[in-house]
Amino acid sequence: MTNDRLVIGIDLSTQSCTVEARRVEDFEVVARQRLPLASTTPPVSEQNADEWWEALVQAFHLMKADIDLQAVRAIGVSGQCHGLVPLDGDNHVIRPVKLWNDTTSAPQIDALITRFGADYWAQRVGSVPTAAFTIGKLAWLIENEPATIARLHRILLPHDYLVFKLTGEAVTDRSEASGTGYFNSQSNSYDFELLRGCFGDVLMWESLFPRVGQPNDVAGTVLPDVANLLGLPTDVVVTVGGGDQHMAALGLGINDGDIVFSLGTSGVVYTSSTVPVTSGIVDGVANVVGGYLPLACTLNCTKVTDWAARLLGVSVQELDQLALDAYRSHDPFPVFAAYLDGERSPAYPGTTGVIAGLTSDMTREQFAEAIFVGVIAGLLRGLDAIHQSGVSTDGRAIAVGGGARSAAYTQIIADLLGRPIDVIREPEATARGACIQALSAITTGDVVIVARDQQPSVLATVNPQGHLSWDEVRDRYTSVCDYAASTAHLRS
Repeated sequence: MTNDRLVIGIDLSTQSCTVEARRVEDFEVVARQRLPLASTTPPVSEQNADEWWEALVQAFHLMKADIDLQAVRAIGVSGQCHGLVPLDGDNHVIRPVKLWNDTTSAPQIDALITRFGADYWAQRVGSVPTAAFTIGKLAWLIENEPATIARLHRILLPHDYLVFKLTGEAVTDRSEASGTGYFNSQSNSYDFELLRGCFGDVLMWESLFPRVGQPNDVAGTVLPDVANLLGLPTDVVVTVGGGDQHMAALGLGINDGDIVFSLGTSGVVYTSSTVPVTSGIVDGVANVVGGYLPLACTLNCTKVTDWAARLLGVSVQELDQLALDAYRSHDPFPVFAAYLDGERSPAYPGTTGVIAGLTSDMTREQFAEAIFVGVIAGLLRGLDAIHQSGVSTDGRAIAVGGGARSAAYTQIIADLLGRPIDVIREPEATARGACIQALSAITTGDVVIVARDQQPSVLATVNPQGHLSWDEVRDRYTSVCDYAASTAHLRS
């Protein structure tokens, strides 16, 4: 049990709610709890917001055995992006939250993009929305659930909801707001003209959304009854928080031009930039330090290798070794478009996975290799798009997330990219970033300075071995992806 001053970082992901405590003095982790959340399966992917809160409360109660929660001074909150949390006039959640990977709004998004044109969206909000974006979920509700719309008083995003429960304040930040499809991160304002152009006056737009805080802002202090429930003092400050990948970038202390491969259930590749991106071929979202975080997100990453391991009846560690055995042999392998749950980047929400190049002498080792290369190729295609948007990507290359523990993932990325890959020691970069934001609120007041001072160490550097290059893979891979784009009718 420690009596040192503490900060708390919360990470609300799709799969779990993680609460992490760090000492103010040396930023070491002193406690961590992770509570699982109900699993979802696209195209319909929904969770109950009240279960997020219940998981957070349980995590705090479990942490009492390890730390003195009265020593907590500040809390930072991060969460999965894009999900639409609908509240009524009494601030009760009206219906389950449609998550980022819910693709049921694909027809509504297609209609909006066709109506206004992709360039219109890129210039107005920095990105061409996909079914992941909040505006698509809003369009779906307007079209399919008029009773929900009639009760709708406020829209929050997932991390906003936890901040709201903690403080009673409806606050978001630039990073989360920029993934809605109705916020301009250059002017730092909601685009009410765009919303009226899309939907008319079906809702009272000016009062519907949370205020948008800036990187060093505090959202408020923990409510007295919440402090009592969680075992906290009543003067704990809560920062504005941020989106999951954006907060992970803060936790990693990345610089402009650094590339991060986030290898989780979904995959994300991103960099940091001081210049806004409006190319429309990547998500030109904001970061949590006042700049921008151009990124490409794939729906299918470690969930695909988990699936392949189950299919072969092996552990994920055994699948890793099978893939490496084939990879080092230089034998031909099939080409895999890993669109098991459709895809976000590129926007193929209804597609299916496709594997091409099967032969009667294919081994399970070659099959395993194809799975890893297919997942990674999707991220490298996204990196190509970031580069084509005019953003520098010549800094460090970093791997984080569960997949970063896999030798197959990291070695194949290093080879395809032709650059060393740093594997970061910190297993919870997002919660770490939330702790950095909390620490800045009670120390310097400047999150950039704190992030620079608390850069994590490198666990390992994986060097390319020259087995394979992206130039060798790109054309074969994209041709299979082009076919996969036409397979939506095959999904049962």
